[in-house]
Amino acid sequence: MLALIGLLGGFITGISPCIIPVLPVILFSGGMQSARDEQASDASADAAQGSGGVATATRASVKQRSISRWRPYLVISGIVVSFTLMTLAGSLVLSLLGLPQDVLRWAGIIVLALIGVGLIVPQFQHLLEKPFEKLPFLQTAGEKSSKLQGFPLGLALGAVYVPCAGPVLAAITVAGSTGQIGADTVVLTVSFAIGAALPLLFFALAGRGLAERIKAFRKRQGVIRTVSGALMLLLALGLVFDVPARLQRLVPDYTSAIQEYIAGNEEVQEAISIGGLETEENQDLDLCDPGATELQECGTAPSIRGIDSWFNTDGDQPIDLAELRGQVVLVDFWAYSCINCQRSTPHMNAWYDAYADAGLQVIGVHSPEYAFEKERPNVIQGAEALGIEYPVAIDNSLSTWTNYRNAYWPARYLIDAEGTVRNVHFGEGQYREGEQMIRELLQQANPDVELPPVTEMSDETPVNTEITPESYLGTTKVQNFGGEERYSTQTEDFAYPAEQAADTFALDGAWQLETQFVTPRGDSADVRLQYRGQEVRMVLAGEGTVVADVDGERVEIPVSGTPRSYELLRADASQEGTIEVTVPAGVEAYSFTFG
Repeated sequence: MLALIGLLGGFITGISPCIIPVLPVILFSGGMQSARDEQASDASADAAQGSGGVATATRASVKQRSISRWRPYLVISGIVVSFTLMTLAGSLVLSLLGLPQDVLRWAGIIVLALIGVGLIVPQFQHLLEKPFEKLPFLQTAGEKSSKLQGFPLGLALGAVYVPCAGPVLAAITVAGSTGQIGADTVVLTVSFAIGAALPLLFFALAGRGLAERIKAFRKRQGVIRTVSGALMLLLALGLVFDVPARLQRLVPDYTSAIQEYIAGNEEVQEAISIGGLETEENQDLDLCDPGATELQECGTAPSIRGIDSWFNTDGDQPIDLAELRGQVVLVDFWAYSCINCQRSTPHMNAWYDAYADAGLQVIGVHSPEYAFEKERPNVIQGAEALGIEYPVAIDNSLSTWTNYRNAYWPARYLIDAEGTVRNVHFGEGQYREGEQMIRELLQQANPDVELPPVTEMSDETPVNTEITPESYLGTTKVQNFGGEERYSTQTEDFAYPAEQAADTFALDGAWQLETQFVTPRGDSADVRLQYRGQEVRMVLAGEGTVVADVDGERVEIPVSGTPRSYELLRADASQEGTIEVTVPAGVEAYSFTFG
């Protein structure tokens, strides 16, 4: 089970925008360099008819060319080995040696640059290999040395390759950082690394196939070698100035919906034990539905603890949540190399700038995914590059991360002026809803507060066009209403339309429409939904039993308490259908959400 989860999580990462920085190097150096050289092959054929001495040299050339076809596999093997060792033991080894946590990343960049120069200047490559010529298994004339072609490159790429965050990677990172490494963690890490490497191997082999099919490539292996070296140098230089990360921010993470679906699977959560242990401090966080777009009550916020250091505070002094009572607090878990975090940070910045004077305190809890992210100067530089000016806690031991039972980069925890968690959101997106909840809490804390206009920030979160968009039922945010009546607080009676469009809802019966929710005026009222998706949920509050007809099957949902999300449907695959829900008196309906 763990191996399968690791492979799937790694594969999704391997097809995500995270592969963009290393893809050109993989295509050229991992693939095209291993293509058969047409000129070499012709020379081999001619030499076979020549003298014995020439034939011997040719056989050596053929032997070398044949062995070089292992190169794509060796590059990928190097990535798997490097990523696995760095993730599980890199931080521990560096700490024992007293070395900076980012030394392996810089070593990877240097090795990458040296190999690149060696590909462009063969004499330099000879100098690099000379110290190892006396080692039997590294001799350049020997078979074993040829089989090692590309492996050092893979080791270097594994040291600088930063996968996108996800629940599986979160579990691995927490285990590595807290020292809780067992056989299960090793299996999960290795399978994740292999899963992430498989798409890279596909691109490497595709690059080789392309080079062998196009005559211009077959005749210009020397040019391919030079281009490969140049790409390595560009990647190394770009990594020094964080250029790949900036490029990745421009590409929406089209795999986020899949990651969220995997993360929401209860069997996956149980298998990888994401989120840490339940304690008295965090046991009520389960009352918050991460997909909710309305305020909930999820217990007193867990403390911020085990922090290495702070910055962006007066004198870099720590902040105690208990001392912030009276203020609305937004705790944002992030990591500076996390592409998802880099896309969400502009929204955190905008909210802090807009609402700090109105009583909002944003706290960024930097929870590192990798060893090099534990270096304070790196974190400060990363925060400056993202324009972060709000307080940041460096949580290198992931103490606060585990205290919140968190499992995501990024993750938001919205806390009211009384210190109660009112909303939890994992991943990117739902910024408009998040800002609206911030405004509501600020007004609750201070009814006389003068709030600025809503921030104008576009949401770059990728949209899955195969599911129905989130549908709000309140009049201020109503979306996808498919009835014929005017959707207003003044309208009391509704009836289903003769024809209802896909991806819409319609009402039937006597309803009382409020700004954020709807509720029956009589004993009950009905709502019909035409949906597309694999999962359908409904945000409800109050007391009563909701009865739903889900594609002909009866579903009863006991509702109790503050707004939370209740499951109507969870299918094995995305589908289309009709759901009719009977809502009893005393129950408030806020929205439909889909997955």
